[in-house]
Amino acid sequence: MVTLLHIDSSIFTGEDSASRSATKAFRDAWQEQHPGGEVVYRDLSRTPVPHIDAAAHTAGFLPSQDHSTDQAAAFAARAALIEELEQADAVLIGAPMYNYSIPSTLKAWLDNVILFGRTAGAAPSAKGTPTVVVASRGGSYAPGTPKEPYEYVQNYLEAVLADMLELDVHFIVPELTMAPDNPAMAELVPLYEESRDRALAEAVAKAKEFAGRAAA
Repeated sequence: MVTLLHIDSSIFTGEDSASRSATKAFRDAWQEQHPGGEVVYRDLSRTPVPHIDAAAHTAGFLPSQDHSTDQAAAFAARAALIEELEQADAVLIGAPMYNYSIPSTLKAWLDNVILFGRTAGAAPSAKGTPTVVVASRGGSYAPGTPKEPYEYVQNYLEAVLADMLELDVHFIVPELTMAPDNPAMAELVPLYEESRDRALAEAVAKAKEFAGRAAA
């Protein structure tokens, strides 16, 4: 059985969220290819994972038999998240830009699953897992735009997911998502619609590609 790990982090729901709309398109296409597959879903906005504390952090560097009671309890929750990542045949992440960066809930999930000596380091345990990140944003931060220097979502996630965890990362970027609601961006609505439609099509195409790789 193939498994998709699906992470959403937008504070908005349904079609009000550009990232959720694209992750849904990916997931629906994935399930059409793998009707008997499993989807492990985490909505980090509705059910946040715990932030790393000292017990969870230090426990990651000790054998389980040396854990204190607090360390054992804290690391158990962290280990469950790590195992979901390790057991996934593909990973899907919705990562909207908030204040130039990722949602704090997604950062908390990353802090839990990044563990040197296991998921990161010399031989990352989820290395090569195909991963799609839907990095939606209200404006444009593309190369050559005035706000390019403030693009910290793709840059950060490339460093963490591709460089540290060594996942096979692909980005889908619906942008200008604030155009329909911001009168000052009204002239950009057609560009937003093009970006939205392109993102949805890319999500379906990537789902079919990843599903084929998982079945091979």
